[in-house]
Amino acid sequence: MSRLTTFNSPFMLGFDHLENILNRLSKTSPDGYPPYNIEQIGEGALRITLAVAGFSMDNLNVSVEDNQLFIRGRAKEEGAERVFVHRGIAGRQFQRSFLLADGIEIKGAFLEDGLLNIDLFQKNPEPVVHTINIENGQPNAKGRSSSAKKTINVD
Repeated sequence: MSRLTTFNSPFMLGFDHLENILNRLSKTSPDGYPPYNIEQIGEGALRITLAVAGFSMDNLNVSVEDNQLFIRGRAKEEGAERVFVHRGIAGRQFQRSFLLADGIEIKGAFLEDGLLNIDLFQKNPEPVVHTINIENGQPNAKGRSSSAKKTINVD
């Protein structure tokens, strides 16, 4: 039985993880809180900046899980002694996530003037060439043929 996927070309082998990524992206919250910027700060370097006014370092968590960057903020419990006439500064908990491409690494994070900055760096991948052995005949139980072998380079 075959299944129909977004990547249903017979030439796209092993791209099931891309479909999983697209499904994760479609489930992200459209909520715009907290607001953020993404800027390029150098060759292969990015900085994500989130406006997290009112959050201390103890209330923030940055983690990477399965190539997904999660930024979570848990608001402080406020006592009943504060009575607001107007409350325009959001102080609710949040989770913001970004999907990271392979090769992107987190260099660090710092909190300054109510802004959480997360620096990322993308390595330039080196091209890899593998040589595949072609064997004559059917493979035996160990996965190899006992017949003659020929090597072909694959670019």
